[in-house]
Formats: sequence, structure tokens, C-alpha cells
Amino acid sequence: MSTPLTDIAVDPGAGPESESVAIAARTPLELFWRRLRQDRVAFAGLVFVVLLILMAIFAPLLVKLFGIPGPNTQNAQALDDFGTPTGPSSVHLMGVDQLGRDVFSRVIYGSRVSLEAALLSTFFAVTLGTIVGMVAGFYRGWIDTVLSRTLDVMLGFPSLLLGIGLASACSFGNGCLGGLIKPGLTVVIVVIALAAFPYIARIVRGQVLSLREKEFIEASRSLGASDLRTIFREILPNLVAPIIVYSTLIIPQNILFEASLSFLGVGVQPPTSSWGQMIGDASGNFGEVWWYMLFPGVALVLTVLAFNLIGDGLQDALDPKGDR
Repeated sequence: MSTPLTDIAVDPGAGPESESVAIAARTPLELFWRRLRQDRVAFAGLVFVVLLILMAIFAPLLVKLFGIPGPNTQNAQALDDFGTPTGPSSVHLMGVDQLGRDVFSRVIYGSRVSLEAALLSTFFAVTLGTIVGMVAGFYRGWIDTVLSRTLDVMLGFPSLLLGIGLASACSFGNGCLGGLIKPGLTVVIVVIALAAFPYIARIVRGQVLSLREKEFIEASRSLGASDLRTIFREILPNLVAPIIVYSTLIIPQNILFEASLSFLGVGVQPPTSSWGQMIGDASGNFGEVWWYMLFPGVALVLTVLAFNLIGDGLQDALDPKGDR
């Protein structure tokens, strides 16, 4: 691990023999924030994500501020004389869809669905994957064999195909597991979490296999620490950095996963606004209503790009060899 950076202040009035040096060491958090701020591309992605989160939180306020109708408000007068959608104008900044709903309003509310699905599914996937990976890597033996082979079987299924099958099965009636998993956004979150957690579990398992052989683990055992204490007090803190980095890297994948399911009609169900669903609705007549696909598509691309840039920046900022 690299030595923390220090700020050195020298008293100019003192002689060489009585030179006073004040050393102020930076904490790991300060070093991390310093590296992240120096990465302008990653910092720009962070600013974009913060603004996106604020837009999702204050979506109703933004709709009122711009004086546009709600995302599910149908207005036949917004269509032309032939009943086809109209493009961007001073009244509807991003045009309207085939039902006369404001695209700008639906893009704003669509950010809520994308962020909620991605962040919640990532949280559940990381939590489950971390627990499974730590147990498999720490105990090894038959426990590791059973868990690893189970993860291999789950990784053998194509993620999108598995998601389509589970989402289709749980999107009708009362859902799955006796109504515990209800149709709609809940199904999407569960499906994405189940598809993503095996990758996290494999990464965590590999890290734990290395950490459990370190001297501080042997010292903890020699002092009589229980397995649970060793796992959660000694091993888990050393997994925080890779878990954070990988979490930020799978968030954009989960955003695309949700958009793909909604695009195929097995994700978020109408009338809830979703970027993937909007793109799917516009795919049949893109030549005539290009704005209905363009704006949610641009929002989706920028969001995924921003999270990827943040993930790369965090990986560099948390690298202990990145600062000399």
C-alpha cells in the first residue's frame, strides 16, 4: 500500500539546523476524493448522475415548473389533423407520442424507473453476492463446491433470456411466490438482481480466498475470534473498495437490462413511463416519429455512459498504487 501524501510546511525564518517541518497527513478518504476530482471525465459523469437523481426526485416539481402535462395525460388536441403525433414545439419541447402524451414529461418520469430499478437491483445483487461469495471463499470445502457449482449453473443461462422467462412468468395474475413478487417494477428488480448476483459472488469469492491466507486473519484466529467476527470485522472491510467499484460498473448494465425487458414488453408495464418501453413503442414508425425514440434513447445512452465513467474513475481513485 502506498504511503499517504503529506503537506510539508517549512518555516522560512529558521536556519537549516533549526528547520521546522509541519507534516499534515491526508486520510484515505481525502486521497480518494483528491484523485476523483483530478479525473475530470469521471467528475463530469458524477455531476451528471447527481443532476439525474435530483431530476428523478423532483420530477413532479419539474413538470409543474415547465408547465407541461403529466406523463400519462393524453391530449388528442396535441395530435395533427390525421391523428399522428407532432414533433418538438414551444408547447411540447420533445413532441408527443401516438396518444398525445408529452415526451419530455415521460422522459423525466422515466428516469425514476431506470434509477429505481438499477439501484435497488444492484443493492440486492451486491448484498446477496457478497454474502454467498464470503461464505464460499472463507469455508471452502464442500460448502464452496456446492455454492460455486450453483453459481456456475446460474451463469450458464443467458441473462436476458432468463430475465424474459422469469419476468413473463411473474408478470401475470398475482405474480410469483404467492403474490410476494408482484407484476411490474418489483418483478424487474428481482429478475435483474438474480441475474447479476452470481458475477459479484464469484469476484468476492476470489478476493476472500486471497484474504483468508493473510497474516491478520491468522492473528484474528489466534486471538480466539469467531468465524462471523473474522468475516465481518476483518475480511468485509477489505472488500469495500472492489465492491464499490464493481457496483458502479454493473449499474449501467442493470439500466440496460431494465430497458431491454421493457422494450420487449415484459418489464415495466403501461402506463408507467420507461425509457425502454418508449423506445419499443417508437420502433415501428421511427421514420415518422423520430423524436419519440431519439430523446429517451439519448437519455439512456448518457446515463449509461455517465455511470461507466464514474466506475472507471472510482477504480483509479481507489487504486492504492495510483498515486505516487
